[in-house]
Amino acid sequence: MQIDKRIIPLAIGGLGIGTTEFTIMGLLPDLARSLQISIPEAGHLISAYAFGVVVGAPILIGYSVKFPPKKVLMVLVMIFTLFNGLSAIAPDYNSMMIIRFLSGLPHGAFFGVGTVVATRMAAKGKEAFYISLMFTGLTVANLAMVPLVTYIGHMFHWRWYFAIVAVIGLFALLFLKLWLPAMEANQDTHFKEEIKFLKRKQAWLVLAITAIGFGGLFTWFSYITPLMTVISGIAESSMAYVMILAGAGMVVGNLVGGYLSDRLSPEKTCILLLALMMVSLSGVFFLSEYQYISLGLTFICGALSMSVAAPINIMMMKAAPKSEMMAAAFMQAAFNIANAMGAFLGGIPLENGFSYNYPSLVGVFMTLIGLVISIRYMYLYRSAQPVEKEVAVECVPFDK
Repeated sequence: MQIDKRIIPLAIGGLGIGTTEFTIMGLLPDLARSLQISIPEAGHLISAYAFGVVVGAPILIGYSVKFPPKKVLMVLVMIFTLFNGLSAIAPDYNSMMIIRFLSGLPHGAFFGVGTVVATRMAAKGKEAFYISLMFTGLTVANLAMVPLVTYIGHMFHWRWYFAIVAVIGLFALLFLKLWLPAMEANQDTHFKEEIKFLKRKQAWLVLAITAIGFGGLFTWFSYITPLMTVISGIAESSMAYVMILAGAGMVVGNLVGGYLSDRLSPEKTCILLLALMMVSLSGVFFLSEYQYISLGLTFICGALSMSVAAPINIMMMKAAPKSEMMAAAFMQAAFNIANAMGAFLGGIPLENGFSYNYPSLVGVFMTLIGLVISIRYMYLYRSAQPVEKEVAVECVPFDK
């Protein structure tokens, strides 16, 4: 099947975003040593990027709804490329914190606008396929680019990581200019109309499930390198292979989550997967000293990190059927609140002298809260009318 080249620039943008967001987890010890800070302090760089996504997603979408989508996407990629390039030369921890925050600003808006653009380009009945093509960039990032860039960062210097991301941004900008068609701005869209879905309790419950439930997995993923090297006894030079294993899990989990969501209700699927997250994170806490079990749990946790994407977005589309662009941006914001909360809360036991398996114990409790909210959501809204199929899958957060 021939791929429509118009969708490729969006996939390249997703590749860059996935690479910058997830590679840092594997390079935390390198950044900590170079910047002369602790690993938990280095984890705050993850939180800074995530907070940038949270702030930037609704604001930039709100300001961009009246402008042609191609121009908006090019400006967003310019911002992304600039600040990732500056990350490569940041002189100290404080400047890096500021730059990482600014790097995250265009993340959610890119996927919010990109989702609508991909849908417009698709022929009738092909909308979901085009959306999935856009998000292949994130899949490739987790499976290939994150391990590769992690390896380069270990072998040479972590600054190469940000330089590579900036180069990917330049390629995305070039192909947006060359291949993405010009589209008219939607003059009927207003910020106040787009934001109305936030008046619904249903939407807030979905955002809470995403922010808190996903945050449990980020307590594990944010500190995966010290966990695997210190607790599981894996050589630091082998972390690239560990990241490949986690990325393979994400690919499988994305497919399994979609399969389950098609056959069960999205609410039941979300509850099932969150329960499995609790079990897996408990396994990380109790069993990470056993190397082969730890590797198996890496694959499983990676799979679970992606598997909730389909059902949680269907649930959001039920809550925001007429605000797809803003809902996509807010889901990115919620996902990155999860990222920030996981890195921050997971670092608390480390700052108090506990070992590197303890962040996952924090994750168990966060996932439990997400599970309780999911059960509450199902009780309140299981009789809600389903959205149309192509809309239901429009806003996949990553792979995330």
